[in-house]
Amino acid sequence: MLELIPSLTTWLPTAGAGPLAVATIISAEGSVPRPVGTSMLVSAAGAVLGSLSGGCVEGAVIEAALETMDSRQVRTEHFGYGTEDAFAAGLTCGGSLEVHIQPYPCSKAGAGSAASDSSAPSAGPGSFLGLAGLASVPAGSPAGRPALIRRLDDGAGAAVVVPLPQDIGEAELCAELVGMLGTALARSAARQLVPMLHGGQSGLVRLAPQTEPCTDNAPTLLLESQLPPARMLIFGANDFGAALLPAAQLLGYHVTLCDARPVFVRQERFRSADVVVDWPHRYLRTEAEAGRIDARSVVCVLSHDPKFDVPLLHEALGLELAYLGAMGSRQSHRDRVTALLAAGADPEKLARLHAPIGLDLGAVTPAEVAVSITAEIVACRSSANPSGPSGPATTRSLRDGTGAIHRTTPAAGTAIPGALVSA
Repeated sequence: MLELIPSLTTWLPTAGAGPLAVATIISAEGSVPRPVGTSMLVSAAGAVLGSLSGGCVEGAVIEAALETMDSRQVRTEHFGYGTEDAFAAGLTCGGSLEVHIQPYPCSKAGAGSAASDSSAPSAGPGSFLGLAGLASVPAGSPAGRPALIRRLDDGAGAAVVVPLPQDIGEAELCAELVGMLGTALARSAARQLVPMLHGGQSGLVRLAPQTEPCTDNAPTLLLESQLPPARMLIFGANDFGAALLPAAQLLGYHVTLCDARPVFVRQERFRSADVVVDWPHRYLRTEAEAGRIDARSVVCVLSHDPKFDVPLLHEALGLELAYLGAMGSRQSHRDRVTALLAAGADPEKLARLHAPIGLDLGAVTPAEVAVSITAEIVACRSSANPSGPSGPATTRSLRDGTGAIHRTTPAAGTAIPGALVSA
C-alpha cells in the first residue's frame, strides 16, 4: 500500500462513486513479480490503481474485488500455476500469491475524497485511517519513510502509521497499537514488529488470540515498511561518473557525487545528484562519522588518480559497505595495493575491493561501463557469496580474472575492450 499513497490524492476523486477495495499480496512463494505488501485499488466503477503481477492475475483480482464490495466481506484468494486448468488465472512465472481483499465503504459525497471522509484523522502515530486518511500520509524523505500496520482479520481495515520506523521502541509502538488490539496483544505485537521495522521488512504477524486459542481467526497484522534508499557515493566527476549517476538512480540509490575539483563537479550533467566539492577521503570520513554510511552503502571510485584514490580507498576499507569498487587497469590496481599496504591497510580487507571495477561485459563507452558496474553491484547484493565469481565466465568480475583487461579474439585479431579502459 505504501507505493500507492503518493497517488491517492489525485486518484480517489476520479475513481467514481461507490465503495472501494484494496487487494494486497500477503504471501508470495517462488518466482513472483511483486513482493509482499504490494497493493492494488479497485473502485466500484472499475477504476484501478496499481498492479500485483504485471497482468497475470489482475483480471481475476478485479473480479474478486467487485464481489467483495457487494458482499462487504474480506476474502483471500490464492493464485498459482497449474496445467490442470489452462483457462484459470495464474502466474505463468511458476510462483504463487495469496491476495487479501479488503472492502472499504465510501461516503455519499463521492469517491472517497479526503474532504468527504470525516472519519479520517491527520496522519500520525496511532491513527486509524481510511483510504482518504492514508492520502495525507507524507511519503517521507531520504532520512526516513513511514511504515504502515494494517489489521487484516477483523474486516475493519484499521491502519496505524509509524512515521519514523527506525527510531520507534517497543513501549512506544505498543501504545500506538492498544486501540487496535488491546493491551496484551499490543505488547506481543510490538515485540515482533519492532525488529521488522528497524530492518525495513514487510510481512505478516499472526498473534495468539486471547480467547478460543484453537481458532483459525487469529489476529493478523500486515506490516509494510521500507528503509530509506541506500546511498551510492561516486568519486570522480568525469564521463564515467556522469554515466553511472542515472544508472544508479534507476536502481533506487540516493546518489552523491564528490570530487575535489570545482570546475569539474559544477557541470550541468551532474545536477541530478547531490554534488560535493571536497577531498574524497575527507568527505567519506565525515559522512561515516555522522552515521550516514551503513552496510547498504556503495562506494565507486572512478577518479583514477592515486592522490585521490589511495587515501579514499584506505578510508573506505575501514567501513562496512555493501560494495566497494575502483576504476583502473590491473597495473593501476597493483600500484594501488602496494601503496595501500604501505599505508597500513589490512590485506584481508583488500580482498573485498572490486578492482578493476565491473563485470567483464566487453564494455567500451562510459554508458556501457556504467552497465558493467551496476551489473556487478546487483550481482553482489543478490549473491550469498558476493566475493566469489558471479555468473558464467563471460560475465565474471574482472577482479576474479587473469591477464589483460582487453581480450583479443583469435578469429578477427581485434582487441575487445573489457569493462574498463586505460592503463
